[in-house]
Amino acid sequence: MILDIVQYGDPVLRERCGKVEEVDDELRKLVDDMIETMYDAQGVGLAAPQIGKAIRLAVVDVSHDPECISFLKVDGKDADLASIMPLVFINPELEFGKEREKDTEGCLSISEIRADVRRPAVVKAKLPQLDGRVLEIETDGLLSRAIQHETDHLNGVLFIDRVSPAAKVSVKRKLKRLVEG
Repeated sequence: MILDIVQYGDPVLRERCGKVEEVDDELRKLVDDMIETMYDAQGVGLAAPQIGKAIRLAVVDVSHDPECISFLKVDGKDADLASIMPLVFINPELEFGKEREKDTEGCLSISEIRADVRRPAVVKAKLPQLDGRVLEIETDGLLSRAIQHETDHLNGVLFIDRVSPAAKVSVKRKLKRLVEG
């Protein structure tokens, strides 16, 4: 089922989400619906707050562009991007490399705005799965950025919070127009 995507201004987007304590059939159905919604909206990620749920759950799929990363390690071994997509994770824990890079981001909850965001290039993530396993992933490129972006949502942080001070002026103007309609 396609879910409604919450838009900028909804307070749930600014909440720090609660841990997922139990994986049940209701959560599995929600995950299926989130994946379907993400694909329908042509996004690369969707976090639970974006569909109005303040829980630490997100989905990501960057398999449309296999060249979007230069490496992927899963549980310490080289892995193929397609083997883990769509990537579903609950209660993520992230560590970051020191090098940072800038790239353009957008968001399904702020559909009219795109802006450059500087983020750590490499992420090491412990991503609990629905079946109880914990995937340990190390990667760069779009997958790293998507994991960080969706995890930010779980902490009440939007990509527009991470733009440079100079870009914030332009973003604030666009947001004002967006909110005022």
